[in-house]
Amino acid sequence: MKLYKSFITITFSFLLISCFGFSNKKDKNSANKKEIVKTPISENSKIAYFASGCFWCVEAIFESVEGVEEAVSGYAGGHTKNPTYESSNTGKTGHAETVAVYYNPNKVSFKTLVTVYYASHNPTTVNGQSPDFGSQYRSIAFYQNNEEKEIIEAKMEQLNEDIYNGKIATEVKKLEKFYKAEEYHQDFEKNNPRNGYIQNVSVPRLNRFKKKFPQLLKSESH
Repeated sequence: MKLYKSFITITFSFLLISCFGFSNKKDKNSANKKEIVKTPISENSKIAYFASGCFWCVEAIFESVEGVEEAVSGYAGGHTKNPTYESSNTGKTGHAETVAVYYNPNKVSFKTLVTVYYASHNPTTVNGQSPDFGSQYRSIAFYQNNEEKEIIEAKMEQLNEDIYNGKIATEVKKLEKFYKAEEYHQDFEKNNPRNGYIQNVSVPRLNRFKKKFPQLLKSESH
């Protein structure tokens, strides 16, 4: 009985502090309402796409960077149409939790965003970022043209030589489609400051990034 109770406690605790532990049933069928995000927010905007674990964390990190106008949580890299939070978390859709980063190239370069990407997660972890594991949390740097691909690969090569000894597990993949996630995932950290996962995982991850790169932050993010 004690063993059973311990298992229940551990499982419940994991759900409280995992990206998969939160769902909003009223939005379960929102895939029918989702649109593929393509249009830049402003005339000068460009969009970059990155996956590095739970999109609640990744969105908050990129939104703290000067020159980033918006970060949108969604799904990319898979083989199914209109993925949902529930379907992507089965690991059977092939999609990873991905963030579309809307940025002003006059203020921040794609090269800098790639630096932010690699500096804000562990790129050597296969299929996950603790405490979230599964193919839906894998590391993917998406490119839309050869220039972006070369920047990503050059940074990976440098980090493999200087820090990671060839162990980077990040996929470098051409973006095919990006599907916007359900509305309750957007700005999740900002809208749910008391959530256990946000307090124990997302905020510490954001603060570690801020400490490493204070020069890249928006003034209100210091």
